[in-house]
Amino acid sequence: MDTATVAAFLAVDLLLIFTPGADWAYAITAGLRDRSVVPAVAGLIAGYAGYTLLAVAGLVVIVASSATVLTVLTVAGAGYLVWLGWGVVRAPVAPAATATAATATAASTSGGGSASSAWRVALKGAGTSGLNPKALLLYFALFPQFIDSASDWPVAAQTGLLGTLHMTACAVVYLGVGVLARTVLKARPSAARVVTRASGAMMILIGGFLLVEQVMEQLGG
Repeated sequence: MDTATVAAFLAVDLLLIFTPGADWAYAITAGLRDRSVVPAVAGLIAGYAGYTLLAVAGLVVIVASSATVLTVLTVAGAGYLVWLGWGVVRAPVAPAATATAATATAASTSGGGSASSAWRVALKGAGTSGLNPKALLLYFALFPQFIDSASDWPVAAQTGLLGTLHMTACAVVYLGVGVLARTVLKARPSAARVVTRASGAMMILIGGFLLVEQVMEQLGG
């Protein structure tokens, strides 16, 4: 692939990544709730890694062209986001409270408990990105525009490169979002609670919008 094509893809991809959505909301929540934002971001990237593998294998087109599969993904993803967002809104955690809880947990449990918690955070992150039907459409709609079937590179290799660039950009941006949220709001517990609730509300709104959109499509069909 030539440099101009890669640069054009990154420009469009970064524009989409910098648009706040469910991934942003989860990264912000993890930055305020957990001791490290790395497990949350790793989970988000794992979800996109799954889509990248599907794209490289050529299965994205098959999945995206199936109305049934897309409907199931939409409903499952929307329901998951609503559930996750409601948990955040119901129990927002301020940085100071999080630090105290983390210290108490470390003092009363072994390192295995911390590892288990990190895995749960990562799994939630993978669910947030992996169950988002918009991610599938991103790979289905955006990637083909930058793939040249006449190139010396095989289509699978070009797809793998674009997927890797997307995951790398997501990792950098979401880590920055999580760390920035913690740094800016660390000394402002009340503001942190507001931002946490707002992040949860964003998840609920996105999930609700996806559900309504799906219902309208079904009624229209």
